[in-house]
Amino acid sequence: MRLWLHMRGLWPRYTLLAPAPFVLWAIFFALRGQLRWEQLAMAVAAVGLAYGNAHTKRLYLGMLPMGFLGLVYDGMRFVDRSGMRPENVHVCDLRDAELRYFGMESAGRAMTWPDYFYENPSLALDVFCAIPYGAFLFVSIGYGIFLYFRGLDSQQRFTWGFLIVNLLGFLTYRFYPAAPPWYFHEYGCAVDLATPASEGTHLARVDELLGIPFFAGMYSRSSNVFGAMPSLHVAYPLLMLIEGYKHHGKVGKAALVGFYGWMCFSAVYLDHHWVLDVVAGSVYAAVVAACLRKLIVKEPASRLDVLSSQRGLGT
Repeated sequence: MRLWLHMRGLWPRYTLLAPAPFVLWAIFFALRGQLRWEQLAMAVAAVGLAYGNAHTKRLYLGMLPMGFLGLVYDGMRFVDRSGMRPENVHVCDLRDAELRYFGMESAGRAMTWPDYFYENPSLALDVFCAIPYGAFLFVSIGYGIFLYFRGLDSQQRFTWGFLIVNLLGFLTYRFYPAAPPWYFHEYGCAVDLATPASEGTHLARVDELLGIPFFAGMYSRSSNVFGAMPSLHVAYPLLMLIEGYKHHGKVGKAALVGFYGWMCFSAVYLDHHWVLDVVAGSVYAAVVAACLRKLIVKEPASRLDVLSSQRGLGT
């Protein structure tokens, strides 16, 4: 009874609705015998934050867009590739555009930067570039929590920007399916919709070095092979840079710029994106961030608690 009263105190209306999407999602897959640890973790985290106290409730509301994105991404397995036809997938035409705008010459041959790195790999660079690719999700979530303590307006712009950029990216994948460089290097211009997602040769070498299929396991869960344009990997650190820059000193600002540059280089080196994809992902992030600056403005500190409770599902 005390627990119920506590929950009712935090969420006077629709008390059980607050974490329901995440709990029901986990139950759905548990009944199918397909429950994964991250689905269970999301459900547990949602319940803990929603019903912890007033501060965790506010953090929950601030991080909610990122949680919704997790559900959307997980649900894409049911719609990915539906309606997609081989003739709609961009492979060699996209590489030709890359060669035209960002091509380079090596040993008397015109090639793209992904081509060059594919033919001239380095294990040291494999490891160096694997770090942001392996950590981007944890860094993004952690940075959303960090912004909660620095400014609710910044956190809301970042988390909503994270969700909106991804939704725009998913829509682009549907209307402009594009193969990543590793696909071209392995299969050429032929389009096979049944091709499984791959970590690529660079990350495969990192897995071999680690002795565990970390990246192979990560990419085996993806059902979208033809989603190279835009690069969402580079959109995330740019959102962090835009929203977090004012909250850091010189070292922190340099770290944000460095992380964005690190991710841009890694996306191309690892054979996962063309430079055009990186440019597109950066444009998506910049435009979304600019729009959210108009929609979510800084609020007086004295109103933060009031507004956070007013925006809750239980008020």
